[in-house]
Amino acid sequence: MYTPYFQLKQSPFSIAPDPRYLFMSERHREALAHLLYGVGSGGGFVLLTGEIGAGKTTVCRCFMEQIPDNCQLAYIFNPKLSVEELLLSICEELRIAPPAGVGLATASVKTYVDAINVHLLASHAQGKNNVLIIDEAQNLSAAVLEQLRLLTNLETSERKLLQIILIGQPELRAMLARPELEQLAQRVIARYHLGSLSEAETASYIHHRLAVAGSTSRSPFGPRLMAQIHKLSHGVPRRINLLCDRALLGAYVENQPQVTRHILRRAAAEVFAEAGGAAPDTAGRWRWLQLAGGVLAGAVVTGTLAWHFMLVNQVVAPVASVPLARAAASAPVAAPAAVVADRDAVLRQLAALWGEHLPAGDACQAAARAGLRCMHSRGGVAELRVLDRPAMLVLRGKEGGGEQLALLFGVQGETASVQLEGHSVSISVAELARRSDGDFVTFWRAPRNWRDEVPLGARGADVDWLAARLAQLHGLPVPAANLPLDADLQRRLREFQLSQNLKADGLAGPKTFMRLMQLGDNTEPRLSRAAPAVAQSGVTATVAGK
Repeated sequence: MYTPYFQLKQSPFSIAPDPRYLFMSERHREALAHLLYGVGSGGGFVLLTGEIGAGKTTVCRCFMEQIPDNCQLAYIFNPKLSVEELLLSICEELRIAPPAGVGLATASVKTYVDAINVHLLASHAQGKNNVLIIDEAQNLSAAVLEQLRLLTNLETSERKLLQIILIGQPELRAMLARPELEQLAQRVIARYHLGSLSEAETASYIHHRLAVAGSTSRSPFGPRLMAQIHKLSHGVPRRINLLCDRALLGAYVENQPQVTRHILRRAAAEVFAEAGGAAPDTAGRWRWLQLAGGVLAGAVVTGTLAWHFMLVNQVVAPVASVPLARAAASAPVAAPAAVVADRDAVLRQLAALWGEHLPAGDACQAAARAGLRCMHSRGGVAELRVLDRPAMLVLRGKEGGGEQLALLFGVQGETASVQLEGHSVSISVAELARRSDGDFVTFWRAPRNWRDEVPLGARGADVDWLAARLAQLHGLPVPAANLPLDADLQRRLREFQLSQNLKADGLAGPKTFMRLMQLGDNTEPRLSRAAPAVAQSGVTATVAGK
């Protein structure tokens, strides 16, 4: 109804999961990295949780498009099933036929399980993997969860034959914390909770959806509204869609070129009915809908007259600039003196892998003087394997012990090499992922005068380096120096980011730079080639994962 008024081709804030409107925030990319890691980790459970409307289904759809060709996928979106119904659904999804002479209607649990086991063994013999995704998994019964655990018992000496991904609301985490489900919880090799968008990400999300919908004029949501939209929607994508859709309708019927604070508050009162919040304004809603009907009728008459007199007067405002999020390496959070001292000691060990011997004191400041930059991020082992980068991790101690700082310096297959309390130890990647809280600190070395944000139209040595590196990767001639970062270069940068599972924002931040450097010839330390200097600095031990 309001799309022609705002010069849009379609409604930008539909709650339908249209892949054209996919917006991958930092959190969504981390969630996707965990799912992709889980597929290649050798079986077990992967857990993805998040609030209603946080984008779990969006991440799941993106994941399903990226699974390897040798994976057979089963997707169950209605988990309110009995054990027998679940097993039947798995058989149907994996195209498993019942044994000869046995009908599906009369099959027993054992019949289903035997048929699934035969299929998994045959798939493994052909070099194929099987992945089962269960959405809305918080609705699974304890009996069904136990049956799923039993399905993962089938394994070879190297890996389990069925990978199960559970996607659900936060109560799913509470379910798995129950004592009777402890055995299943111990088989979760990767877990991630999808949080809400930040204020900056909320603004980028809104601009992204408007751009996909064909916006070429001034944004109907001014910059000053973004903080209020974030506050009212709590940064949840589905709530943002509902709020912005109703706000655009309100601006349309009131003939406003932009959404005002008053319109936004009224829209929130109509679409959100929360305890302690504003009550829905039913009368106001009907007034807007009635006004919209009147405006639409008037538009028909006006359009007829305009056609009759051939009077067309279109005014197109300049394109609103979309702010790019700065890829910033956040400073370490303040901590007790002993923890800071341990942190600096581990970071000095990390710097040694780069051939830098840092003096006592703040390690990040000392590293900066040596040309290294600290980057604090989230994503845990899965993200670090994508980046192929050693890093400092925070690990939870076993059996209720305190936190420990560890230096992850190598990964070979499913075994990780870490420096822990002065000793080099081997630990399974699954165990490491379970004990990690997801935070990590790593180093990266940027060219001199490198900017954390290189905007469209910028020139300089960093743009020249970026253009030369991308040209090298595409087999193109080296471009001339001092050319601006134009739309074509930004397009190639986005394509590269997508190919590396990075945020495709056209901004060469630290993670993009790391991958660009690693794909060329360089001597930077990598997880895939462990540094022998670290491995020899302590007693080697082995930590078995469960």
